[in-house]
Amino acid sequence: MVTTATTVSDLITAGYDAMTRAEKQLANSLLDNYPVSGLGSITTVAEAARVSTPTVVRMVQKLGFKGFTEFQSRLHQELEETISNPITKHERMAPNAPGAHILNRFAEAVMANMRQSLGALDPQDFDAAARLIGDRKRSVYLAGGRITGAIAEYFFTHLQVIRPGVARISSNASSWPHYVLNMSRGDVLILFDIRRYESQLEALARTAAEHGAEIVLFTDQWGSPIVKHARHSFRLNIEAPSAWDSSVVTLIVVEALIEAIQGSHWEKTRERMAMLEGLFESTPLFRKPISGR
Repeated sequence: MVTTATTVSDLITAGYDAMTRAEKQLANSLLDNYPVSGLGSITTVAEAARVSTPTVVRMVQKLGFKGFTEFQSRLHQELEETISNPITKHERMAPNAPGAHILNRFAEAVMANMRQSLGALDPQDFDAAARLIGDRKRSVYLAGGRITGAIAEYFFTHLQVIRPGVARISSNASSWPHYVLNMSRGDVLILFDIRRYESQLEALARTAAEHGAEIVLFTDQWGSPIVKHARHSFRLNIEAPSAWDSSVVTLIVVEALIEAIQGSHWEKTRERMAMLEGLFESTPLFRKPISGR
């Protein structure tokens, strides 16, 4: 039986190597415009992949589904979860909300998100992403969506202190080609994209990848379409007893990356921090301590 914690795309990716040639052809077709590509009739799905309908039946059974109907039901469930707007999420949650105080319910949800997300996170992948972002031979660019843009800004502010060559991509999508124009092969593009995935971010990822950029993606448990362009993907649980998704786990991983990057280049980072503090001294930005009488 397939568990709801695993997406169909996870199952396809995990089982890909064991598939036949025709099944791999079908898998590629399904992942190309996931999950929409799997929502037609079995005949439509087979024709789009140029395989037979028995191939479709065999593959969905290999993935753990009883048949094509159960397979499609799961895709519909995923699609509903990823396109839910704040009103829909709140109304779906409210009738079943337990009586405990919201502070307790929210804390429990966040802790569950943290356990599930960190349990699934590969430390080697985390370390590789930290090395990639910390490599000063590469420029780093960051962008996020309507809500996640705030986390991109937070990460950018810290990376600016740690290393040179960091740019925050403007929220104005019409300016994005100018940033891509300046990207060299091997540069790093950090993107944040959670459900109701933003098509403009996917377009940015695709274009940057075509220009040779290495993409580090922060997304949700279902996985933004940008996953297929990313070298490193952090798929983190975001659901909470709220109309809004939670950014807590994403922020934890970002802050852990900040420490990993600055820790591995501490001497150079320390020099930059000292220089920055000197610059701050020449500005009225921070309140200065009052000297004793």
